[in-house]
Amino acid sequence: MTTLGLTRPTPVTFAEAEAIIDEDGHGEADGNPDGLARVYVSPEVDGWTLVIGWWCDPCDGERGDEVLRLCTELSGRYGQAQAYYYGAQSDGSAWLIAERGAVLRRYCATGEAEDDLFTLGEPLPLERARREELGLSAAWDEAARGDEAEDEWKSAAFHLAPEIATALGTSPLTLTAETRVRGTGVLALTPHPTGAEAGPVA
Repeated sequence: MTTLGLTRPTPVTFAEAEAIIDEDGHGEADGNPDGLARVYVSPEVDGWTLVIGWWCDPCDGERGDEVLRLCTELSGRYGQAQAYYYGAQSDGSAWLIAERGAVLRRYCATGEAEDDLFTLGEPLPLERARREELGLSAAWDEAARGDEAEDEWKSAAFHLAPEIATALGTSPLTLTAETRVRGTGVLALTPHPTGAEAGPVA
């Protein structure tokens, strides 16, 4: 939390956090119109700590560079750090994978014209495997547009973030009663300008 600049932690349950972060994401929270003012910091789950909220989007036009910096810094300290975006309403996926202080991969598939500008590093094994399943080359030009086969890949990539998260660490979408949990989750304010003005975190 110190590395991320998070403050005013308030213990909450997973269920409470889910409702609050969902409300934030839809711009329905007082004092948090852009959803960036607060995040949920989970207890340790299967050896990972999850930080959940719009503030963590690795391909956000305003926050992307900062998320990249933070993941790189965290991976230097803890060995690995990842950031994801997943729009459950077919809004796309994005992933950022960092290890030992270096970014291995950043990829964005949300249908926006700027998606290809976020691409860094070589495709992950899971990306390559999915493309091969589609009969596509494991190497490709991200800037290529209008190619029907590549459109098929972009459609598949829209839903890939949860699968990558599960393969490389853990996903909040796969937590069960059997998941190893240690500690207490908290809702915390981010250093985003609206964070200091968001009032109580719960």
